[in-house]
Parts: sequence; C-alpha cells; structure tokens
Amino acid sequence: MHEAPTPPEALRTLVSWQAGRVATIGARLTGARMPLEARSDFAVLSLLEENGPLSQADIGRILGLDRNNVNGIVVRLETDGFASRQPDPEDRRRNVVTITTAGRARSSELLDHAQAVQAELLTALSPDEREALISLLGKVLASHPAQSA
Repeated sequence: MHEAPTPPEALRTLVSWQAGRVATIGARLTGARMPLEARSDFAVLSLLEENGPLSQADIGRILGLDRNNVNGIVVRLETDGFASRQPDPEDRRRNVVTITTAGRARSSELLDHAQAVQAELLTALSPDEREALISLLGKVLASHPAQSA
C-alpha cells in the first residue's frame, strides 16, 4: 500500500506557500466560529477600541478595506448600537466613527472567538513558540509596505 503523495519539497519549504496554507486553515477555522460580518465587525471595533475615534477613510486605509465596504460595516455597527458616527468637526465632509460601550462588549465577545481559533490553529506550538511565531511574522509584515485593497 502506497502512502498518499504530499506536496513537493520545493513547495513545502517555501514560507509563502506555508503561510498561504496556514491562512487557508485559519480562515476555515475562523469561519466556523465567526460569520464574515462578525470578522469585519471585529476588525473595525478592535481598531476603534485601540486607537479611539477614526474617520471612515482612515479605517479603510489602516485595515486595507474598500471605502464602500467600510461604509457598509459602519452602517451595520451603528444600526446595532456598536458604534456611532458624526461629522468630523474639522472637515464636515468626513465622518468620525467612535466605538460605544455596547461595541466594547461586542469586541470583547468577538476577541474570545478569535482567541479560541488561534488556540486551535496553533495547538501544535508551545506558548513560547507561539510568541516567537507572532514576533517573526510581525517582522516580515513590518518590512513590507501596507497594501491597499
């Protein structure tokens, strides 16, 4: 009986290939715990929680989201009471988005789901290995300019 073939070593040793496979697994695990809307809500809410009020344009730029997508997310968050939106006092053409108390609670709830996914994804790694991986990936990402959507 033959073992099932594996991807060739030339692929298995490429960090870009490995990272892509890990991203696919992570997306599948995340999708099982958080619908797509919850993932985008989490990204925006955690950004606002960490940075304070931001314009919709800044949210899109920082997260690499199209402005139409940002608007849809913000409308949903505002409708659900998780964020508020007011005209920017310095430039009335822009909206400034602020997280609400309910939004902080929702962000915390979504963070719990995200952390559970990370634990499942990285189950083969020790806590020290997880920290090292996060640090190394952070260095790689920091060395490349942000890409817009």
